[in-house]
Amino acid sequence: MNRAGIKVLALAALLAAVIVSVRVFGLGDYLDEERLRVWIASFGIWGPVAYLVIYSIAPSLMVPGLPLTVAGGILFGPLWGSVYTIIGATIGASIAFLIARYLGRDWVKSRVEGSRLKELDRKVGEEGWKIVAFTRLIPLFPYNALNYAFGLTRVGFLDYLWATFVFMMPGVVAYVVFSSSILDLFRGVLSRQLVIGLALVIAVSLMPVIYKWLRGRKDKIAP
Repeated sequence: MNRAGIKVLALAALLAAVIVSVRVFGLGDYLDEERLRVWIASFGIWGPVAYLVIYSIAPSLMVPGLPLTVAGGILFGPLWGSVYTIIGATIGASIAFLIARYLGRDWVKSRVEGSRLKELDRKVGEEGWKIVAFTRLIPLFPYNALNYAFGLTRVGFLDYLWATFVFMMPGVVAYVVFSSSILDLFRGVLSRQLVIGLALVIAVSLMPVIYKWLRGRKDKIAP
């Protein structure tokens, strides 16, 4: 079984364990999205600001973004969760890019050099922003390391910024929509919004698999 399959099974096992725990210990009353969102709303503008600050700093510290994305969906709902998450993720990716390019180039290079940095730089030299768009839309590379790696390539910052913002959006929306109703699942409720979000997550997750399959077919057809 490949790594993607193992991750899917691990996630399914985790969700099953949480659902069972919630039902056994009677924690359903504490897992209410509206109650959490009312609590966040009580902080006024500082709730979203705190979330944006945390998400902006996290990529530079190599903190995984998925838990923060899930939290955004739960706390702010599908619409504002998507807005805050894509803004925070873009700012965080940009900070890591600028650190690699102007502040810590030698430190970053020592950690990224062993990867596909030279190949990435070559492709960026040939295709420019299209490579940024491709790697954001089809996440074949680790997100946090990629932010630093692009800072060591020849891509312009503005091209990197807008391509990151636009082409990260499908993945962000999928996970935020899914996570915005995930607490319903823990209470044993299968909502329509959760089903839609799950379908979007599956579609996004399958994109690298489909890409590799299409590429394999192309290589076989080529003389």
